[in-house]
Amino acid sequence: MNTIDRRTFLTASAASVPLLPALVSASSAIEPKRSAKGPMAISSANGMRAVTKAVEMMRSGSAPVDAVVHGVAIIESDPNDMSVGYGGIPNETGVVQLDSCAMDGPMHKAGAVAAIENIKNPAQVALKVLRRTDHVLLVGEGAKQFALAHGFKSEDLLTDRARAAWLKWKENLNPNDDWLDRDQHIEKDPRQALAEELGIPYHYGTIHCSALNANGDIGACTTTSGLSYKIPGRVGDSPIIGAGMFVQNEVGSAGATGRGESLIQSCGSFQIVQHMANGDHPTEACLKVLKWIADHTKRHDLLNDKGQPNFGATLYALRKDGVYGSATMRGGASFAVHDGTEARKERCAVLYE
Repeated sequence: MNTIDRRTFLTASAASVPLLPALVSASSAIEPKRSAKGPMAISSANGMRAVTKAVEMMRSGSAPVDAVVHGVAIIESDPNDMSVGYGGIPNETGVVQLDSCAMDGPMHKAGAVAAIENIKNPAQVALKVLRRTDHVLLVGEGAKQFALAHGFKSEDLLTDRARAAWLKWKENLNPNDDWLDRDQHIEKDPRQALAEELGIPYHYGTIHCSALNANGDIGACTTTSGLSYKIPGRVGDSPIIGAGMFVQNEVGSAGATGRGESLIQSCGSFQIVQHMANGDHPTEACLKVLKWIADHTKRHDLLNDKGQPNFGATLYALRKDGVYGSATMRGGASFAVHDGTEARKERCAVLYE
């Protein structure tokens, strides 16, 4: 994978990056190529098993969107991964509410569910919305009833481990909840700091996976249990097309993990794909969007004493020719990739050291 020098990038992009560059046709921005290595997939760091499964399925003839949905199902069904599906951290009332979306590149069609309860594999429900309806997004009880009508089982998703973490959180809740009562620079999200002090999980909890087959077609999926201990009904970026995930089959795909509000307000994944359409390397596209998010974060409680965002966001991008990349707000993050030969983890580029 090609890397770029962060200082060179920041110098070159010192001027404000426009929200959306003029859209251009894929043929004028990128010469489409088939991956020389055959099927490949990229994912967030918790997706090693997902990218392996996705590549295996594409080799057997599955469409990329089916491959990624079944890949992330491994993580959704794992009670030891507290970021998605079964065993995910609940909202502030102890209810696990899940968000997910899937998008098929060749058809340029998407499906999504938000705030769905008692359904272990929301990405599979999102795929049903994509395939069986004229809609894009179903929410709450309607999404659950749609899932039940298609044979999904209603299950209690709150494991003993997640319940214990939630109860400990409740015992120490205020003033570190999601209700705004602060207006000062804070080095670290106080809710994250409290969770670390209590020794309990706290995260934005997500897996993203994008896949490219040997024909150059793309599919992608993002699925999550959302922000730990969130206000009931809160929906993050994961089921929002263009925020937590976006696919343009002629160009590539992108996805995100981290603070969902920042990704919704930046149309993060859509921006990444449009930057790639204008010729940017996937890593450069991810860094540009992180810089845009940082430049447009104005709330004092979301900034540290350096004026930088105190929250995390990691972006992932896969171009149609098989070139891929990832970038994170600050150091320490990695991502998973299967390049058609092997699955491995690679380090993300970093906006702030």
